[in-house]
Amino acid sequence: MTIKACVFDAYGTLFDVSAAAREAASEPGREALAGCWQALAETWRQKQLGYSWLRAITGAHCDFWQVTGEALDYALAEQKLADPELRERLMALYFELSAYAEVPEMLTELKAGGFATAILSNGSPEMLVGAVTSAGVGGVLDAVISVEDVGVFKPDRRVYDLVGTTLKVEPAEVLFVSSNGWDAAAAAGYGFQTAWVNRAGLPMDRLPWRPAHELTDLTPIPDLAGRL
Repeated sequence: MTIKACVFDAYGTLFDVSAAAREAASEPGREALAGCWQALAETWRQKQLGYSWLRAITGAHCDFWQVTGEALDYALAEQKLADPELRERLMALYFELSAYAEVPEMLTELKAGGFATAILSNGSPEMLVGAVTSAGVGGVLDAVISVEDVGVFKPDRRVYDLVGTTLKVEPAEVLFVSSNGWDAAAAAGYGFQTAWVNRAGLPMDRLPWRPAHELTDLTPIPDLAGRL
């Protein structure tokens, strides 16, 4: 079945989740952060994902902005950075994350090729508007879909259901793209065609499903979508 829509995870896939810590660390007076920003960014991301999974399986849903703040609090405590102003700055930068360099051209090429384009993300609607606006890619997206429409985080199947109801496509007509191996795998189990953007060269997750395609960045997506 021909691909009609290309749907992307947001954080880590289109938007660089390390950018907030990296940019803050480069600012004057941030010497303490400069020495540990990579470790802080890694912990921040891992706790953000872990907290979302725990909330999903226990039914303790809240929006992703709260999860992001709680994960940052843990990461700051781990690095012994008790600085409310730094926390505020990091959260502000996260709201306006920069996109990976290839994103605007890739999305523009997809649109020119006749594909519907969308984001499907754990992010709250307000967070996603902030990132999309900052990256300047709103004009090449047909939909920005948040899990808040169903009140549960990925990889719950109700989240993936949102793609069909929003874009009016069948699962087999969707190429779903994520930098999270678990997300790409779960989406494959759901019935999407899937591509895992493995920028870090990580091993494949040991799960019941596997993404059909593995890429190092998003550049090949328009060609891949055209061949499926």
